[in-house]
Amino acid sequence: MIGRLLLNYPDAARRIGVWLALAAFAAGLYGLGIKADWIGKLIPGSIEWLAANPVVARGVSAVLIALIVAVNWKALQQLGRKQQIVAVWIELFVLLMLFFYSFDLSFSFIARKIGFLISQGVVTTLYISAISIAIATVIAFIGAIAKLSKNGTVYGLATFYTSLFRGLPLLMQIYIIYLGLPQVGYVIGAVPAGIMALSLCYGAYMTEIFRAGIESIPRGQTEGATALGLSPNQTMFLVILPQAMRVIVPPTGNQFIAMLKDSSLVSVVGVWEIMYLARTQGQTEFRHIEMLITASMIYWLLSIGLEFLQSRIEERFGRSLKR
Repeated sequence: MIGRLLLNYPDAARRIGVWLALAAFAAGLYGLGIKADWIGKLIPGSIEWLAANPVVARGVSAVLIALIVAVNWKALQQLGRKQQIVAVWIELFVLLMLFFYSFDLSFSFIARKIGFLISQGVVTTLYISAISIAIATVIAFIGAIAKLSKNGTVYGLATFYTSLFRGLPLLMQIYIIYLGLPQVGYVIGAVPAGIMALSLCYGAYMTEIFRAGIESIPRGQTEGATALGLSPNQTMFLVILPQAMRVIVPPTGNQFIAMLKDSSLVSVVGVWEIMYLARTQGQTEFRHIEMLITASMIYWLLSIGLEFLQSRIEERFGRSLKR
């Protein structure tokens, strides 16, 4: 019977569904204990009433937020797709900044420290990440070729490497390399140790990405290249890899972004990258949250830069599909 009503009155059913969704959203906010302080800030005269009726105030706050979200959603639907994306980004960014602003932040402290955080921390982070990305890419390509090899010894070496470095936490790898290598007579600095750990760890993950990308190319491509007289190396670099890059680039780009953020782990061995400086600079005046928020925003901006670069590379290798 309900199904028949939904079919006969689709518009009414859609409206009922919207109101039920709003009610569920408001109930969820109420259950999470949403506060009504923001109402008191907008309407100063309501502060005493809100304080005297906390349960009702929570309900009013939940309902108002649900209605604001509904009205905002309706307004967004009137825009084009690109305008919707821009509007959503602006709205969410403003909400994020308001969330940070609600903390007891010292913006003068941030202003004094951000220059050093960028000039020293960002430069070191980019230096470590760039070198690690380059080395990891080479390792991944070699590892992928080894895992595709019919030679048992080569295949065994590749599988052991990927199993070991994917199975150990990155933080543990950093400690083992930095503290373990001196035990066998090879003293290594903090920065080289961090680069080595990041390269080996992400090289193992990217090995599987490269292998999957190469295997995604039909065997007929290799057979055709051989028939044309191309050598195995020419076949790989001129025929297979250019096509495989469409599969390899998206997940590899995600690995690069993850590596950029995981470079913060090298702070445990004293490398002056973003996270290390944020922690130490915040200790000087017990302003940890200021430095952590600043560092998080810097990491986000760097990640956005990598996302943009990744999209351009994907577009470059995807042109052949659009022809």
